[in-house]
Amino acid sequence: MRLTALGEGTEDTKRRIPRSELDETADLTTVLDHAACARLLTLDRGHVEITHEALIRSWPRLRRWLTEDRDRLRLHRQLTEAAQEWEALGRDSGALYRGTRLALAKSLLKHDETALTVRERAFLDAGLAAEAAESAAARRRARRLRRLVALLVVFVVLSAAGALYTVGAERRATEERNSALARKAVAQAAALQVRDPALAAQLRLAAHRLAPQDETRDSVLGTSSQPYTTRLTGHHRGTTHAAFSPDGTVVATTSMDRTIKLWDVKNRHRPRQLSTLKGHTATVQAAAFRADGRVLATVGWDRTIRLWDVTDPRQPRHLSVVTGHSADISALAFHPTGSLLATGGQDGTARLWDVADPRRPRALAVLRKHRDNVSSVAFSPDGTTLATADYDATTHLWDVTHPARHRHLTTLTSAGYATAFSPDGTTLATAGTGRTIQLWDVTTASRPRSRTASLAGHTDVINALTFSPDGDMVASAGTDDTVRIWLTAGPGGPPTLLTVLAGHTDMVSSAAFSPDGTTLATASDDYSVRLEDLSALTARHTGIVYSVAFSPDGRILATGSADRTVRLWNVTDPAAPTRLATLTGQGEAVHTVAFSPDGRMLATGGAAHTIQLWDVSNPHRPERITTLPGPTGTPGGPGSGVMSVAFHPRGRLLAGAGTDQTIRLWDLSRPARPRRLAAIPSRTGSLVSVSFHPSGTVLAASGVDPTIRLWNIADPRNPERLRSVTGHTDITGLTFVSHGDLMVSYSADRTVRLRAVTPAGSARELSVLRAHTATLQDAAFSPDGTRLASAGNDQIVRLWDTADPRHPVETARLTGHTAKIYSVAFQPRGTALASTDADGSVKLWDTDLDRVTARICRTVHPAITRAQWDQYFPGVAYTPPCTEPSTSHRDRG
Repeated sequence: MRLTALGEGTEDTKRRIPRSELDETADLTTVLDHAACARLLTLDRGHVEITHEALIRSWPRLRRWLTEDRDRLRLHRQLTEAAQEWEALGRDSGALYRGTRLALAKSLLKHDETALTVRERAFLDAGLAAEAAESAAARRRARRLRRLVALLVVFVVLSAAGALYTVGAERRATEERNSALARKAVAQAAALQVRDPALAAQLRLAAHRLAPQDETRDSVLGTSSQPYTTRLTGHHRGTTHAAFSPDGTVVATTSMDRTIKLWDVKNRHRPRQLSTLKGHTATVQAAAFRADGRVLATVGWDRTIRLWDVTDPRQPRHLSVVTGHSADISALAFHPTGSLLATGGQDGTARLWDVADPRRPRALAVLRKHRDNVSSVAFSPDGTTLATADYDATTHLWDVTHPARHRHLTTLTSAGYATAFSPDGTTLATAGTGRTIQLWDVTTASRPRSRTASLAGHTDVINALTFSPDGDMVASAGTDDTVRIWLTAGPGGPPTLLTVLAGHTDMVSSAAFSPDGTTLATASDDYSVRLEDLSALTARHTGIVYSVAFSPDGRILATGSADRTVRLWNVTDPAAPTRLATLTGQGEAVHTVAFSPDGRMLATGGAAHTIQLWDVSNPHRPERITTLPGPTGTPGGPGSGVMSVAFHPRGRLLAGAGTDQTIRLWDLSRPARPRRLAAIPSRTGSLVSVSFHPSGTVLAASGVDPTIRLWNIADPRNPERLRSVTGHTDITGLTFVSHGDLMVSYSADRTVRLRAVTPAGSARELSVLRAHTATLQDAAFSPDGTRLASAGNDQIVRLWDTADPRHPVETARLTGHTAKIYSVAFQPRGTALASTDADGSVKLWDTDLDRVTARICRTVHPAITRAQWDQYFPGVAYTPPCTEPSTSHRDRG
């Protein structure tokens, strides 16, 4: 069959092949020789072929073999040719069969292994061996690749894990850094609060936005009760004086830099510089506005007096310059009419000037009684008296009814340096011997009388004195870098120190109240003028404030104090409380105050052992309605008498309790003629607290023992004792929520307990709050009962979420009190909370973080600078908290 060429659509033909294509064996040679002899094959020069093609057509067996599997025969021919070529190429592996061709060639072995020659077998075996080797190599490569892929997967996983860990570590490191910076900023803000409240508030807010946490949140909330100060910082040397215009919208400041600056202070928290007045050739020592606010007078160490038209403070005009003093001029004051000007100088004289025409002032008189620098001059409100004070600790009083014919009235010794008249003209303040303040009764100016002992406290010379517009306060500015504010007369007592302002860092040379009395402007050698917001500072008493209560509409706050007074405050704007009235005549300390449900009546009780009822429908002029007898015994000091009063939810019943262990119920249907309905003995020690259940059917009371006593008062004439409640050691008070069944009690055992008390009087304890570290003095629910405030001797007000009273959560800690806290109360409408303490202060807090944040950003001025930011938040992107609202509280790196 090797000698046959298969036809493609034609007859098969003979094929001439070299003998090398055949395996040379003895058998093969014999066969070839016999075939050649039979003339079937032709042997010629190493080749073999069929002698005649008729053999192909005529030999049936051969024909059958050729037709049975022509495809296999063709495959075999191709194999033969490939093997020959392989041999010709020196058995090059590149000529071997691979893939499909090798697979087809392998079928020849399966069909008839003997049909292949040795060469063909060698070629095929080499291809199979190469395939096996390549397969093995491929498998090895696959294994290596799988291992490599596995290693790469592991590497990728480890890299990803490492990256995630690195990112997480960096984030944690950033968070830890931010947290540390925030805590440090909070501490730095506390240190800055007095000196720079604007920066302190921004640090608190920025700290909370950088790393929100309990500490930063509490710090931000704490700003709502802090006094605020705005700083005017336009001068480049020490400031010497500050004066308000009569309408309070402009402040004039003078300085050692020889200039006067006018500021728009309509918004006291956002002042704007309007203009700078130049003309003096040395330090400008003082300034004063004329009564109509259209003319400003200034004096300085260039020995001149200058008058300015400030009708338009943005474009002031110089009117005139006056000379006459032979030395530097230290002080000046306008007469109430504005037509007369007084000046005092280091030449030891005070001088009077006619300034009716400010373009042409003229000298009227020289006052020559002094022997030293005349450092202060002041007209009485009626303009008839002039006070002049000097550094010789002497103050002279002059009758200037007729300035040109002035008359010396009297001399006050140990009373110099600074002087000021009260708004009613009956009191004169002088700086005593330099470090003390003396108040004089000058009702008869020629015969002044000392009102009180000297007010001491300054540690260096007092440079200026000024009265508040209502006369209730006097402020003193000292060389000791402080300003002190005094209440001119306590209730039935001497003047008392209200507060010390220590924000300046150098000598304070001037102080002036705004016309509305809400702001104090102070000038200092530290180059700044401070506008002190007095709202938070002046809401106080001169003794312990035992009790606080809001009117039902939330607009009025009542406070009762050991100073024997009750004060009413307008708290329409809790950030700026103003005093409405002072209720006197209590006789002794006031322990408790409570508004009637309609807000028209106020009940007060205290150490006088009485309860007083007041008509407060006009809170500016409250009127006493009647006095109810309280506990038996002799009126005494704090801790005795009436300790608690409470109105029935419907307002016609009043309960009072105190130190005689008895609760008294009063019918107030006719407030002017109240009727006692019952006296309930408690069989315990001194009663400290009473409260009505919102249903009005249950009365609860506590004393200095572990027991809460409940009564059914459906019939208030015949109260029915109910089952007592225990749990505390020594209870200090209790109160009910205004709506619902929740009652809170608090104790010397440092716990607060919440209970559900039904209108029938059954009680069930819900939870115990244990955060306080000292005796609790008070607790109060918000109007909706979802929040609770608690406070006591640890000087902290804690706020709790009591929406689920079984699981209350502490939401804030309000710090700022410097003495134990006696009372807390939520404003009925709004987010304000009032608290009072042992040093006489009344604090008003805003408990809404968003509102506090908004108020900070409305108030603070100027904005934190980049340099300040880098100082307090190094490594954190500059993000002023009030000018670039952030979408994220965290630094993104």
